[in-house]
Amino acid sequence: MRIDKLLANMGYGSRKEVKGLLKQGVVKVGDQIVKSPKEHVDVEKDEVTVLGEIVEYKEFVYLMMNKPPGVISSTEDSEHETVIDLLELEDSIFDPFPVGRLDKDTEGLLLITNDGQLAHQLLSPKKHVPKKYFAVIDGIVTDEDVTAFREGVVLEDGYKTKPGELTILKSGETSEIELVITEGKFHQVKRMFESVEKTVTYLQRLEMGPLKLDETLELGEYRELTEEELELLKHVHDEKE
Repeated sequence: MRIDKLLANMGYGSRKEVKGLLKQGVVKVGDQIVKSPKEHVDVEKDEVTVLGEIVEYKEFVYLMMNKPPGVISSTEDSEHETVIDLLELEDSIFDPFPVGRLDKDTEGLLLITNDGQLAHQLLSPKKHVPKKYFAVIDGIVTDEDVTAFREGVVLEDGYKTKPGELTILKSGETSEIELVITEGKFHQVKRMFESVEKTVTYLQRLEMGPLKLDETLELGEYRELTEEELELLKHVHDEKE
């Protein structure tokens, strides 16, 4: 990889700013000062330093965000703030994207990465990756609803959902539930409850496959995945379809 591309990708500035660093003679490959932006380096073997600080090369970034309401799950939007707008520059330079979508008013677990292959596996209908939600429902959720969800409900467009595992945490005029589904149709949780004539007033995603929302993350905060979390996700990737 060209040295200027490597340094730009790792957050040392724009290509122009990186050229300035190279001119100053503060960039070394091994113990050799490098001034040409066209110099190629082996990102696996060469030790690159800037002002004596080792440049740690990463190809992929894996971030867990506690998505706040009012923010769009996309990379860009001309009218609304997106989850990518919430990232620090050192993370956004990797051009990551959200894996799947959470509705604008939905909170909770969102994986953001630039690893397209992993994202594809997690979103593949063939993988049946479970997603767990917590919701507040306007209306009394009953055992009949649990049975209906287990058998799959018919949405307003005639689509019959795959079985969902509905757990009633609190039943009353306002109910609280957890729901595990293995597909991700547009507004699916809301539409499933509409099919049994109830309304979702609050929705939060708690889990996606083996990944669980870190409860210490405030709304809008994010962190890199741990090695352990990444290994668990890659197991989903490796499982037979």
